[in-house]
Amino acid sequence: MTAAADPAPEPRKGSKKPLFIGLALALVGGGGGFFVVQSGLLAGGAGAEHTPNHAESTMAPLDVAFVALDPLVISLPATNGRDHLRFSAQLEVPHAYVAEVEAIKPRIVDVLNGYLRAVALAELENPAALARMRSQMLRRVQVVAGDGRISDLLIMEFVLS
Repeated sequence: MTAAADPAPEPRKGSKKPLFIGLALALVGGGGGFFVVQSGLLAGGAGAEHTPNHAESTMAPLDVAFVALDPLVISLPATNGRDHLRFSAQLEVPHAYVAEVEAIKPRIVDVLNGYLRAVALAELENPAALARMRSQMLRRVQVVAGDGRISDLLIMEFVLS
């Protein structure tokens, strides 16, 4: 007996109609987006008129002054050959408050000195901790000086020796 092999039905191929529809919609959407931006209907396009105002064309001077703090030398516990921390900073202050901040510099130095003495040596040696310590010091200085008097604390020197 001969076995007649029934040919297996071939799988039906999917239609490419959805692919062509998607491609056509993508081209229409891209072209429409290009037209909207180029015609200036959407702000910031190449076709939009942009006339810079005076504030954009010239750099306005900042209304800040920098008040230098006296350098601090903090004695560290004698471990790992590091005996001292040398620290110096400047405070960013609006011009209107420079005299007031200058008058309370001893209080500011006292707060920073107390904070830096309380920080663990391992934390002082960690470079990633400097940003957190800076924000902690800035917050303490702002509390001492009062609201709006100190904008920022810039660390000029932070050396373990």
